[in-house]
This record gives sequence, C-alpha cells and structure tokens, in this order.
Amino acid sequence: MKLYLASGNAHKAAEFAELARRSGLAVEIKSARAVGGMPEVVEDTGTFAGNAAKKARALRHLVPPEAWVLADDSGVCVDALGGEPGVESAYYAGPQHDAAANLRKLVEVMRGVPADRRGAQFVCVLVLLGPDGREQVFEGRCEGVLLEEPRGGAGFGYDPIFQPAGHALSYAELGDTVKSRISHRALAWAKLAEAISCFMGSRTAQTRLPNR
Repeated sequence: MKLYLASGNAHKAAEFAELARRSGLAVEIKSARAVGGMPEVVEDTGTFAGNAAKKARALRHLVPPEAWVLADDSGVCVDALGGEPGVESAYYAGPQHDAAANLRKLVEVMRGVPADRRGAQFVCVLVLLGPDGREQVFEGRCEGVLLEEPRGGAGFGYDPIFQPAGHALSYAELGDTVKSRISHRALAWAKLAEAISCFMGSRTAQTRLPNR
C-alpha cells in the first residue's frame, strides 16, 4: 500500500516512514513532492481534525486514483494558556511560522509560570483518506509539562521544551527510539496501523476465497 503524505516537510515524512517500518506493515510513505508538491491549504477550521482533512482532500486531486492519502495536524496545547497554541502551534510567532521563533515565544510567554501550572499535551490527529473518499480519523495525545528552558538538540518544533510524563528528559533529549514509542504521532499512528492491518488482512482473505 502506498500512502501519500499531505506535507512537504521532509522531517515529517521521514518520521512517518520510520513509524511504518516499525509497525511491520507493507506500507510505503510517499512525500507530496512525488506528485509535484503539496498544494497551498489555509488551515482555518479551528480543529486538528478539520485542518488535517483539508490537507488530505487537497492532495487527493494529485495522487493516482487507487492511492491513499495521509494527513496530519498536530501541536502543543498548554493548560495555563487555555489550550493554546493548539492548532496555531505552527504559526504561534506569526505567519512566517518559523519553528525557532515559535519556541522562543512559548518560552517567554510561560516565563515565571509555576511548575504546578505548566501542564501540556502534544496532540496529533491523522486523517486517512481512501480511494473511495472515505475518511478515518485517529488521535494521539502525549501528556507532559513544559520546561522553563529548552533542552536537547534532537527533534524539532517545541520538542526541546516538552517533557513527557514519566520521563526526566525532553522530547529533544529522548532520542528517536523512545520517542517513536511514546510520542503523540506514534500513538496516533498505532491506531491507524491497526486499521490498515485489518483492511489489508481483509483484502488478503478476499483474494483467497474459492471461486463459486
């Protein structure tokens, strides 16, 4: 099965490819670049699921008719900020959506907020769009807290300031092996992988049915 990822982000494509490899499924992740690039999408629905669905539908028109499309929308939701940045995580510092600027702004906004009010969640919503137009939605959440200062050089986005529950290190310090098990994207992918496995198993069973 080929899944065309509704994103031009090379890091994201690599992360999904690794998740697919670890899941053991016969799934190939293809970047939107393989079909000419991701169309411009205005992410204005106000929800992770709505934004992901818009991206999936936009790419649907460019991929082969038999192909599947995978889109995601994700962000960090901070308790003390009423859930912000949330769906605006990629644009928190302004329309230029520079990751370093977004991180700096969140660090400053949270400056002085006490430890007991630094709860946060990383949220990822995946939308799988099939050749028949059917959409399936899968959500993953990783609970944690925001550190006072960024730590670690791995990862991207808000990873250096997010410390997942049950761990003493930030997302950016944990490394890909651990992150691929506990991250919001990994948790959403696990649900999606189960659905794909069931679908592929069903298709295999159908091909083995005797002629009548």
